[in-house]
Amino acid sequence: MIRTPCATLFEHHRLSITVSSSQPQSSPCSHVTSTSSSNPFATRWIQPGAINFQFPVGESLSQLIERLVANRWQGQIVGPHGSGKSTLLSNLMPALRDSGRDVRRFHLQVGQRVLPVSDDEIGGWSPQTLVVVDGYEQLSWWQRWRLRRDCRVRGAGLLVTTHRPTRLPLLAQTSTSVTLLRQLVTVLLERHPNGIELADADVVRAFESHRGNLREALLELYDVYQQQHDVTS
Repeated sequence: MIRTPCATLFEHHRLSITVSSSQPQSSPCSHVTSTSSSNPFATRWIQPGAINFQFPVGESLSQLIERLVANRWQGQIVGPHGSGKSTLLSNLMPALRDSGRDVRRFHLQVGQRVLPVSDDEIGGWSPQTLVVVDGYEQLSWWQRWRLRRDCRVRGAGLLVTTHRPTRLPLLAQTSTSVTLLRQLVTVLLERHPNGIELADADVVRAFESHRGNLREALLELYDVYQQQHDVTS
């Protein structure tokens, strides 16, 4: 059964960053507990921003910002589907704005080959602008080239998430594991105490059936949890 002390979310998430010290400033276990009738695997509880990205020991959000500054606000977060890229990006947003950046964020859907931005808006970009693109690999080759050029010409920064490495400095690299999924399950169950436990076999099965995509695995566990809830209620 998945029933352990509160684990650090994404603690074993492999994150390739040049860092030296500092611990995470917050823990997902500090969130307000929801009502007992809530399904802890509902989309609102697992979407980016609802779960904090927790850095491994010796790595921190402030060090990520320092690296971005060193790279002239150019960087990429690389990782497979459902590995925490968008979660990390969401956690970065307040710090980016606090640093004085004029953040222009775009979230691209599957098949969205063109950046939804007008020429007039691009003309207003400046060295204070930081263009953030979640799902950069969705853009066509031409659109990616044009975006990099527009940022370079106007001195704007560019931060992206992508499934494949691109022509930007590597800021972070994310990956998944069944151990990480177990930790996520533990955190979510502790936030929503209802006396319901999930068998480890269900967690492993969800991880394997979605080939390590944590987001999809958690959505599958929504149904597993709901079935148990219906039986016991």
